Amino acid sequence: MAKPSAPGLHIRKWDAGRWTEAPDAVVTEEPLQLMLDGAPLSVVMRTPGQDVELALGLFYAEGITRSLGEIRSIRMSAEAGESESKIEVDASIVESNHLDVLIAGKPRRKPERSMLASSACGVCGAVLIEDLRRGLAKLGRGPSVDSSLLPRLVERLRSGQGVFERTGGLHAAGLFTSLGEEICVREDIGRHNAVDKVVGRMLLDGRLPTSDAILVVSGRAGYEIVQKAITAGIPVVAAVGAPSSLAVALAREFQQTLVGFLRGERFNVYSGPERLTS
Repeated sequence: MAKPSAPGLHIRKWDAGRWTEAPDAVVTEEPLQLMLDGAPLSVVMRTPGQDVELALGLFYAEGITRSLGEIRSIRMSAEAGESESKIEVDASIVESNHLDVLIAGKPRRKPERSMLASSACGVCGAVLIEDLRRGLAKLGRGPSVDSSLLPRLVERLRSGQGVFERTGGLHAAGLFTSLGEEICVREDIGRHNAVDKVVGRMLLDGRLPTSDAILVVSGRAGYEIVQKAITAGIPVVAAVGAPSSLAVALAREFQQTLVGFLRGERFNVYSGPERLTS
């Protein structure tokens, strides 16, 4: 049985010169060991829950797999009664020679790294700079989105953040249609993990690439968020926080609409304004 995402504890609080005892909740952060073809691939720091989605979304973003048909089996070690604090996901790819598989006309390489992915960084373990751009392709025209819709999507994202309401310590990623209908909302201590869970869900549902949707994220729009969204074919990304210079450059190069500082009724458009209508 999975551990709760917000375990309760008692703390001491200092307020205006006085100490008090109070209950509190903190978000769970634990390692997840990912295995590929029997060998360790990565240790991901994440909030337990939707771990299969997380693994599939990460594998998709890394270019390891592009369809469920390439995966022979996925097994969570917790099912065998092992420690839940370090859940193992064992994924075996049908094609052992990944050099023969093409992504966007480029050969897919078997992963050459074993890395620690912290809850703050989704690409910390990349060996080569070119690995960060591998397999990306320019996005299609995508949908036209009413500009007034975007602020409302932040509220819908927040309404789906049950653990955040108790802890204040989680990021969220939500996928919505161009009309604002919710497709999928996921929470995690890592903003990039939340995106991987959303993409993994879409892979399981056979909905990738997702070329007609809007991705809304609760934090900043760093490079890894934009890269994962482009890989999944998502044409519009809107972030509550600021974008980075590299994220803006990538969004412009691959023709993605990138929105930042989405707060209240205001936001900035850094790339692809043509998809937003007044």
